[in-house]
Parts: sequence; structure tokens; C-alpha cells
Amino acid sequence: QVQLRESGPRLVKPSKTLNLICAVEGDSVTTNSSYWTWIRQSPGKGLELIAYIDYTGATGFNPILESRASIWRDTSKDQFTLHLFSATPEDTATYCGAKAARPPAIGKLINKDDYDYWGPGIQVTVSS
Repeated sequence: QVQLRESGPRLVKPSKTLNLICAVEGDSVTTNSSYWTWIRQSPGKGLELIAYIDYTGATGFNPILESRASIWRDTSKDQFTLHLFSATPEDTATYCGAKAARPPAIGKLINKDDYDYWGPGIQVTVSS
């Protein structure tokens, strides 16, 4: 059974970097046609795609966050990692790792059914 599990600091100071890791169990980040995605939901807002990395290592980013985001993978550990630089209180959200079988549609509303597996999410607060 495929499971995703997010980890990282739950409290980040403003201007610092938000670092999150998503560990994958029961699957591989190099599985053919797999798209490993970071999605967040801020209080009172909808789901927002941040970035994804696919089975070849190719990446895609939300244009709004692209200048501050970095995503990569560790194929030896089957993990994918998000760095979000220069964090602000507006980055306070629940961050989830998710797996899709098709390229995520950047700039469109997220349909949860487009993702086959989700991690439980990790609540991150940006505050001094």
C-alpha cells in the first residue's frame, strides 16, 4: 500500500526557509508516470499547488511561488523535498505531499480525485 508522510519544522520564523520532506512507502519516486506534488491549504482558502517533480526528475511550479520554491527528490530514500524561501506569515498552511498519475494542472483548481494518494499533511506556522 502506498503511503506518504510529511515531516519538517512546524514553526518557521519569517524570512527563513520552510523545509519539508515527504517520505514515500510502498512505491518509488521513479515509478513510471508518477508525479510527486506539494500542495498546501491556508486557513480559509482552497488547495494550492506549489510544485511537483515527476518520475524523470522534471519539475513544475506554481508561477506565483516559483521564485521562492525549490523541489527535488532523493531516489535512494524515495523522498521528495520542498524548500520555500523567504517565508512570510501568508505561508502558514497545512502542507501535503500527493501522488498523481498524470501531470498536475498548474493554475487550475485542484481536484482531489486527480491525486491517487495523499499524505496526512503537516501544519506549518510562519511566525516570530
